Amino acid sequence: MAVQDEIEERLRQALDPSRLEVINESHRHAGHAGDDGSGESHWHVVIVSPAFADKPRIAQHRMVHSALGGLMDRIHALSMDLSAG
Repeated sequence: MAVQDEIEERLRQALDPSRLEVINESHRHAGHAGDDGSGESHWHVVIVSPAFADKPRIAQHRMVHSALGGLMDRIHALSMDLSAG
């Protein structure tokens, strides 16, 4: 399974988002540190989920990292725009 598909599946299952965008930004980092040549190393996610309600930003980030679990070992960089909606 492609990394993008796996990211989407895990985030949908864990956070039940009303909006989810998973954007591969690896091409912007070609040749830089962390570029493993796979084209699947740098990601940006936009997530709107009621699960984030009343949670501080650090808790929201931890929720995303927890949802991705061991997949984070294959991701060099992950930026996030998160909101409860």
